[in-house]
Amino acid sequence: MKLFLAKGTISIAVAITLEEAGVGYDPVVVDFAAGEQTKPAYLAINPKGRVPCLITDHGRLTETGAILEYIAALAPAAGLIPQDAFVAAQMREVMYYIASTLHVNHAHKLRGHRWADLEASFADMRAKVPQTMAAGCAYLEQEVLRGPYVLGEAFTLADVYLFVVTTWLAGDGVDVAAYPKLSAFVAAMEVRASVRAVRVQGWL
Repeated sequence: MKLFLAKGTISIAVAITLEEAGVGYDPVVVDFAAGEQTKPAYLAINPKGRVPCLITDHGRLTETGAILEYIAALAPAAGLIPQDAFVAAQMREVMYYIASTLHVNHAHKLRGHRWADLEASFADMRAKVPQTMAAGCAYLEQEVLRGPYVLGEAFTLADVYLFVVTTWLAGDGVDVAAYPKLSAFVAAMEVRASVRAVRVQGWL
């Protein structure tokens, strides 16, 4: 499989998951700074102009959550999805919250053009990011994290997804040290071989 990713983006969650699952892949780094995601060559691969994009023997997959679920299905022995139906739904509840709320809040810092046209609007959105991201961290701290991982002792797809988002917090004006459970979660993730593997590549 071929994974199109960009440094520091949510696409790195896919790389970490592939490492966790022991599934081989060829990484292709898309240079966002150079605008490669907007050029015809990449748009022919993923018309959305975003990452991640996973090319499989069966075709193209986009959207982080869908790709993570596919990888987990390819490697069931890795145990990345809980077997209990309710616990699996709790895992997805966290993943959907990250995708629909935290990721969107973060995107308001650099991607304001998705929602508005005026520079004044962009500035207003950027100014709001520390507040909205801090609110998200407080919710995770109080209502979600069971430690050391999201669901407690069991490592799941939700942990990979959340970890990559935590790497954005400093740039979003949020001090992770203010959230003890979240800090402990980050520490637990940093020692995993999968995370170390992508850090060696310079993708985080």
